[in-house]
Amino acid sequence: MTTLPFKPDGIFFDLDGTLLDSAQDLYAAIVQLCDELKAPHPEFAPLREVVSRGSRAMIAVAFPEFDADAVLRHVPRFLAIYEENMGLAGTHPFDGVEPLLSGIEAAGMRWGIVTNKPGFLTEALLPKAVPHWKPAAVVAGDTLPVKKPDPAPVIRACEIAGCAPMRSVFVGDDRRDVQAGHAAGLYTVAVRWGYLDGGNPEEWGADLVIDHPDELATLLGIEVAA
Repeated sequence: MTTLPFKPDGIFFDLDGTLLDSAQDLYAAIVQLCDELKAPHPEFAPLREVVSRGSRAMIAVAFPEFDADAVLRHVPRFLAIYEENMGLAGTHPFDGVEPLLSGIEAAGMRWGIVTNKPGFLTEALLPKAVPHWKPAAVVAGDTLPVKKPDPAPVIRACEIAGCAPMRSVFVGDDRRDVQAGHAAGLYTVAVRWGYLDGGNPEEWGADLVIDHPDELATLLGIEVAA
């Protein structure tokens, strides 16, 4: 059984694809954008795969004929549609996330969120989808001038939560999460249940790769409700 080389101080998570499954809401926004532009709807699976890369990647999948400038021009409308309707198509925590977070809090540990999602969307989504969550830190994609894979947002989350990076864990579903966590000095965990951007988590250099949040609870030495 894998164990941490330290007593955990804080646990930090990516948001979309790690804690929350928001792909259906994002897909619904893409579908509405397609309808407005009288374009065919993309398949769900290839769009879900790139959710962690953000709005430009999703638009590029939906409209393969767009060049980079055309993709960028449509980002504001896509985000506006998403903001208006997010939570309506079923954004929800992944299986096992709720008991994991409850177990972390019951054990007296602090946890936080580091996402590349823009702040205005993050601040609107969390109270709507998971109003009972109480993260010790939330760092969004525009909280700082840089975002993941730069380590600065992860370091900032540790500062806000009052956690030492060398005694903390960063969990994510994208290579950039592992890169940011490593560079910030945290123990890194890659999850197989997320969007993955078409990649193989085993190849990202994470300290641990897991299939279910229960495995993270085991790593942290905490109990979760069945």
